[in-house]
Amino acid sequence: MVKRNEGFTLIELMLVVIIIGTLVAMVMPRLAGRSEQAKRSAAQADISANISTALKLYELDNGRYPTMEDGGLNALLTKPSSAGNWNGPYVEKKPTDPWGREYVYKSPGTHRTYDYDLSSLGPDGQQSDDDVKNWDK
Repeated sequence: MVKRNEGFTLIELMLVVIIIGTLVAMVMPRLAGRSEQAKRSAAQADISANISTALKLYELDNGRYPTMEDGGLNALLTKPSSAGNWNGPYVEKKPTDPWGREYVYKSPGTHRTYDYDLSSLGPDGQQSDDDVKNWDK
């Protein structure tokens, strides 16, 4: 009975590593930048739908959007003294953007004077062209 050596040779292992490396080199450029795009989409969803819905519910109950004197977006979480028919909390936790900062809220709004301005300062944390906002769509 002849005993055979079983296993992979060094050359075979190196070929597998080279093939995996080539595949990674082809796929990685396609994935680069997707996390930032996903964060922008999440911020837009918060501004257009999630926080917007909570603000509309607050307005439905109290007849107006929370003002800065009410605590801004904090009025969605804890009842302000000026709220007459507060049925909250309207959100589970304080709204923060995907970059970990608070959303910028102003009521009455400067850009949307009929209700409120809501925005995220984006990845750089400063007012610039990369901001996500509920005006200038």
